[in-house]
Amino acid sequence: MSVDEEHTTTTLQGAAVAVPALSAAGLPIAVDGSGKADSKADQFRLKAGLARMLKGGVIMDVVNAKQAKIAERAGACAVMALERVPADIRAEGGVARMSDPKLIREIMDAVSIPVMAKCRIGHFVEAQILQEMGVDFIDESEVLTPADRDQQIYKTPFKTPFVCGAKDLGEALRRIGEGAAMIRSKGEAGTGDVTEAVRHIRVLHSQIKRAAAMSEEELFAYAKELRAPYDLLKQTAELGRLPVVCFAAGGVATPADAALCMQLGVEGVFVGSGIFLGAFPERRAKAIVQAVTHYKDPKVLAEVSTDLGPAMVGRTVESLQQCEQMARRE
Repeated sequence: MSVDEEHTTTTLQGAAVAVPALSAAGLPIAVDGSGKADSKADQFRLKAGLARMLKGGVIMDVVNAKQAKIAERAGACAVMALERVPADIRAEGGVARMSDPKLIREIMDAVSIPVMAKCRIGHFVEAQILQEMGVDFIDESEVLTPADRDQQIYKTPFKTPFVCGAKDLGEALRRIGEGAAMIRSKGEAGTGDVTEAVRHIRVLHSQIKRAAAMSEEELFAYAKELRAPYDLLKQTAELGRLPVVCFAAGGVATPADAALCMQLGVEGVFVGSGIFLGAFPERRAKAIVQAVTHYKDPKVLAEVSTDLGPAMVGRTVESLQQCEQMARRE
């Protein structure tokens, strides 16, 4: 295999996997150092660049066009179109699938900001449908019932950029190796409890710091331990961060939650059930956007956290049975 055919090749669980070589800006480059990227690298460059344009923003779950318009007015950088927010998926149970294309189209027609939609883990046909519809990003999401317990979607051939969740560095790098253009913490969506999101962010960053201090030989062994592509791990260690944009998700319910995640080092925030299941959704949505923008300013955070009404009641992570823990799905 020549470098003109693939970017680099690494071994993941015994299989050869093509891994895009990425620049310091998180964009693919040719492995021969010429700066001339092949078609796959060009596609990944575009997808990673689109995701990076959302940096510093808030992405909000919406279930209809009215909510999408509220999110847009509040300053959301994108919306996630779905039939039920994660809290309702938890409460109602059953199999959670891709949303009806009619609903997604209504939301796409209602707003001018990017629209994301979820597909089930491993369900590449749902992803094909979403791409054909023209959504801006596809979230291969653990919030929906997995379609394939053994294999994630191979995302590289898709023109639409993918978002994927991760609990740690190994999981994040595996998803990037498959072609994901954005990573988010998994947390525990639909709970209103930010505990797991915080834990996943801390684990990810501590593992990156550990990798940054390793020699090349140690990195090779660490890649095996993480079950991660070596080339991506090496680049992450050199950059001191993931080579694609990383957002927080899972249990963010208040402006303070959002600012906490930002101060821990993520580059943006997903908010699901926390806005429209709390009091005064438009006010809360605007407050969370302001909290992400001014996450280092306690004065602004105090102002935007005032008079929002009660947040969603939610559930503590400790109250979840093992079968209810969405973050375990991979």
